[in-house]
This record gives sequence, structure tokens and C-alpha cells, in this order.
Amino acid sequence: MSQTIPLQVAPNQTFSVPLVVDGTQLTLNFSLSYSYMAGYWALAVSSVNGASLIANVPLVTGWYPCANLLAQYGYLTIGSAYLLNTGNAPTDYPGPNDLGLFSLLWGDTV
Repeated sequence: MSQTIPLQVAPNQTFSVPLVVDGTQLTLNFSLSYSYMAGYWALAVSSVNGASLIANVPLVTGWYPCANLLAQYGYLTIGSAYLLNTGNAPTDYPGPNDLGLFSLLWGDTV
């Protein structure tokens, strides 16, 4: 099952998302921040009780048309995530002011 998570441009944003992953209900906390030095947005994921699961995943699409951002974290069984350019952004990765043109597609663990 895949779920679309729209993203918004806001500095250092944190929000919770209820998801169904591998048939199980789970809620994850997301933190997004933009690194001007590195030039990309980073995603941190924690459990609903605040335990850090993933500290820093660059939000880039990867191989055409996109790559599973969580491929190396499959052992966590929190699903798979793909960054999609859903708003016709001029690049395949969000800049400091156009994160709202992208969405995360969250699905089952692959």
C-alpha cells in the first residue's frame, strides 16, 4: 500500500504521520531541515515515542525517475520512501524554497 505525504516549505519542520506499512498501523515523526551548506533538505525519522530511527536522509530523487530513500534501512521495517516532483519543480531535488512542489510516496518495506 502506498501513501502520499505532501511536503511544505517551512524551516525546521516536525510533524507526525500515521501510516500503514506491511499491513501494520504505525505513526512516525518526521523532521525536515534544509542545509544551505550541503544544498539539500534532510529527513530525520523517529518513532511515536521519540526514539530516533534515522538521523539524516538527503531528499534527492536518485536514479531516474526516483530511488528508495530508505533502501539501506530495510531492517527497520518502517517502509520505503520515494521523493516525487509533483509540482513541476525545475530540478529533481527540492531547493530551499520549493519543497512544497514535492511529495513523499511511502510504501511497504521492499
